[in-house]
This record gives sequence, structure tokens and C-alpha cells, in this order.
Amino acid sequence: MREEEIEKLRGVVRDCVSKHLYSSAIFFADKVAAFTSDPADIYMQAQALFLGRHYRRAFHLLNASQIVLRDLRFRYLAAKCLEELKEWDQCLLMLGDAKVDEHGNVNITKDCSVMYLDKDGEDREINISSAICFLRGKAYEALENRAQARQWYKAAVKADPLCYEALERLIENHMLTCEEETSLLSSLQFAPEDGWISSFYSCLIKKYDKENVVEAKFRELEQEGCNIKSSEQSLANNTDLLACKAEYYHQCGEYQKCFELTSVLLEKDPFHLKCTLVHLAAAMELGHSNELYLMACNLVKDYPQKALSWFAVGCYYYCIKKFDQARRYFSKATNLDGTFPPAWIGYGNAYAAQEEGDQAMSAYRTAARLFPGCHLPALYIGMEYMRTHSFKLAEQFFMQAKTVCPSDPHVYNELGVVAHHMKEYKKAVRWFEKILAHIPSSLSEMWEPTVVNLVHSLRKLKRYHEAITYYEKALALSTRSLSTYAGLAYTYHLQDNFIAAITYYHKMISSAQKC
Repeated sequence: MREEEIEKLRGVVRDCVSKHLYSSAIFFADKVAAFTSDPADIYMQAQALFLGRHYRRAFHLLNASQIVLRDLRFRYLAAKCLEELKEWDQCLLMLGDAKVDEHGNVNITKDCSVMYLDKDGEDREINISSAICFLRGKAYEALENRAQARQWYKAAVKADPLCYEALERLIENHMLTCEEETSLLSSLQFAPEDGWISSFYSCLIKKYDKENVVEAKFRELEQEGCNIKSSEQSLANNTDLLACKAEYYHQCGEYQKCFELTSVLLEKDPFHLKCTLVHLAAAMELGHSNELYLMACNLVKDYPQKALSWFAVGCYYYCIKKFDQARRYFSKATNLDGTFPPAWIGYGNAYAAQEEGDQAMSAYRTAARLFPGCHLPALYIGMEYMRTHSFKLAEQFFMQAKTVCPSDPHVYNELGVVAHHMKEYKKAVRWFEKILAHIPSSLSEMWEPTVVNLVHSLRKLKRYHEAITYYEKALALSTRSLSTYAGLAYTYHLQDNFIAAITYYHKMISSAQKC
């Protein structure tokens, strides 16, 4: 057969693949490979078999060719076949010997290279070494060696910053602390034209910076654009960017703002799962049980095998305070995907809601082991110890949470509360004052209890004038708190200012009657 006829057949194979006609692609790729015995055509045939889910046959073809030992692409595709077959140890053997340090630097034997490039290769490709590092990370994660998985994912991103999947694993599975995430991003080498990718990645990681810093990142990305057909296009309405912004609002405690944004976004893209998770979290905080019910029904119908779907069912039952059912569905979510952090946290919280401390602790400890970059398990363990008045143990776990995420104001709040309980009022005041420095947005009603906690410690130190100032701030945030009126009245009482004290005692009684 003439070369031009063979090239036409190659075009047919590529077109069949693009149209997802995999049986046709396999049939014609097999004939092209038989005519030419060209390694590139054998690779094309193996690709068609892989896409058609004939993993054993594709692996046998690659392994029989002997090229698999000399070419990285062949070796990678053979390992991908073993990945699909869940043969993780064999997958690692196929990828070859290599070592990686804790910073993601790889030491690998140069025993193979890329010899046979795809005939239709793109101008710009993801580095094959990056893809191999990522696959090694997946294999180690499947084998529950998460320390090695984390290092290989870091290696994958370092080898090629465009390997987004590796970064996504590191972030979504909470494999890195706040500082480690920032350090990794700063070490990546982006091409000059990829500056916007660096900015986008910085929005994906934990967002506990000052409000003006985070908002500046979002504005920079929203203004990023390109001129297409004489019309300026930008990322301002990009769903991933809006999901990041919603996540930030949730983190700041602006639940209504977050819920409104995710509602708009899900109308535009109803199957954006990252946004769906944030939407569920906001609906939980706002007590929107009807919304949770509808979301759970739709997710179970569309994604019955995803942990997120059953997590949503658990959220609904948790919201309506049916904690036994909530636990059952959170547990089902963890069984479907043991690396889904919200399900483990929800599972623990459902036990904690019924004061079943031992079971709650077990769930939190599992989460802490699986997700070393997530500070929430340590925070919740500390809260459980505080509930049982084990204040020293509680403080240890709050400090551990602070080490993992040194800029979350919720951690400082709990440290202040536990110091107050231990009658270390000066230390409590220092922790509560640090909260005001770490809150990423202006004070909202969510932080009213924290301000009141600070006031109680100031009052214990007999710093009455400062206490009164902060009580007034607390009342500006929420006028419904009886304890704030009572505390303010008592502080005036301690100053022998009986008229002001009586005034606020009356306001407390009036508010109580309205309730």
C-alpha cells in the first residue's frame, strides 16, 4: 500500500477517535500497524485500544513490542493500562525506578526517552515526565502511601506547572499546609505568557490572607483577557473563578453572599461539582433544608457513585437534626471515596452533635491522618476535649491546628476560649486580639461572639473601659444578644455606674420578652 493511502487511514483513525467511534478506530489502527510496523502506528493502535477500554489487549500489545522499555510514551501508556486494571504495584514497576525528595525533586535513571512522537502531536504538550510523576502519585495514593503520593504530586507540578491534575490532588486532598502550598507555588517556573495561570493557582489554595490581598488577586484575574475577533474576552464570568470566590466568601463567614453567588453559578453550570460542594456548605450554614433536599435528590440521580451525592443527603439530614440518618449517609460517602474530606468531617460532627465523643474523635483522627494539610480535624478534636473540660489537651490540639494553618481566625478564637476557661485571661486577650488581625474581611455578625469573648476576658482583668468599648462594638454587630446586654450592664455595675447598668438590664429584659 502506498504511503499516501496509509496516511489517509491514519487520518481515519484520528477522526474515529475524535468522534468516539472506538471500535472503528481499533479496526483501522490495527491494519495501519500491520502494513507499516512503525512504532508510532503501534502506539496509535494501543491508544485506540485504551480508549475502547481494552486495557489488557493494549498492555499486551505495548509489552510485546519491546519498545516499551526504550520510550517513555510507550511505558506511560502501558502503566495507564495497569492503572485502569487497578494493578498498582505492577504500574509502579512499569514506570521504572526513581526517587523523589520531600521538595518534589526527582532522581531518575535516564534509561529511556521519547523516541516515537505522535504524528499529530500538538505544538505545546504537557511534559511526559510530569505525567509519569502524577501517575506514580496516584499509584502510591491507591496503595495508601500518602507521604510518597504527596511528594510525587509535587514533582509532577514542578516538572510542568500545566499539570493541573497534580495540583488539584494536593489541594483537594489537603496534602499540604498553608505554608507548603504557598512555597510550592512560588517554586514553579511558568513561561512568560502563563502569568495568569500562576495567579489562578494562587486563588485555588487556602485563602486566609487579608481581604485586600485576596480581592486584588480576583480583580487581576477578572481583568485578564485576550482579543478574539476584535472583542475583548476576560475571565470575569469564568465558572472556576466564581467558584473560588464563593469558597472565599464561605471561608469569611459571608454565607448569604456565598449562597447567592453559587445559586447564580449553578444556574449557568448546574453540574459544576466544586461549586456544588460550596453551595451545600452555604445552605447548611443558612439552614436551607429544602435546597439541600432538592440538591441531594438531583445529585443521587445524576451521580449515584460519587461521594458528593451521598454527602449531600447527609447534609440534609444533619440540617433537620436527624443525626443518625446523617451519619449513615456520611459513612456511605466515605466508603465510596475515602479521600473525600467533607464526609469525614461531617461524620464526626454528626456524632459530636449527639455528644458521642469517642466516635466523633475516631472520625476526626481518621481525617487528621488522611488529610495532613487540613487543620479542621485537629480543631474539632480540641473542641471535643474542651466540651469535656480537658482544657490542656484541647489547647494542644488547637496549637496543632495553628501549626497546620497559622492564619485561620477560628483557631485563635478557640485558643482564646480555652485560655479563658483556664483563667489565663491575659493570654486569652492576646488570642482574641489576634483574631481581629487575621479576620480576612470586616467584622460581621458571625464574629459577635468572639468580640463578646474578648470583652469577658477584659472584664476579668478589670479593664472596664476597654470592655465597654468592645461591648458596644458587639451590639453594633448584633442587637439580639441577651448576654451582651447583660455583660454590658454588669460592667457598668462593677464601675458603680448604676444608672447605665439599670438601663442595660432593662434592655436585656425587653429583648428577652421580644424573643
